[in-house]
Amino acid sequence: MNTASLVKDITYQENKPTVTVLLKTQTTKEIKIVMKKGQFMKEHKAPYPIVIELFEGIIEFGVNGEIQLLQTGDLIALDENVPHDLTCISDCIIRLSLSNLDTVERVNNVNN
Repeated sequence: MNTASLVKDITYQENKPTVTVLLKTQTTKEIKIVMKKGQFMKEHKAPYPIVIELFEGIIEFGVNGEIQLLQTGDLIALDENVPHDLTCISDCIIRLSLSNLDTVERVNNVNN
């Protein structure tokens, strides 16, 4: 059994989102992304399907050029290679489910 918390050890960085691996299962990596109001993740694609849960806050989630307003508790699933971007409207905590075949480094490098 693996356990983790989305609300413990929250660290807001001044200039970029904070990306932390919460836990790994046989098939997924569960990632916590913490963003301050005004921060963003530029358009990118995931090589495998992903699921995003907005645990807390509000984000504008762009998919193929169309903006979805996600609020606390919302989830969105994307197939592989779907262009998307995020803009933080209020401080937020995001849970991202990645395939184990994907890398956390890719997520960390989105804005580089």
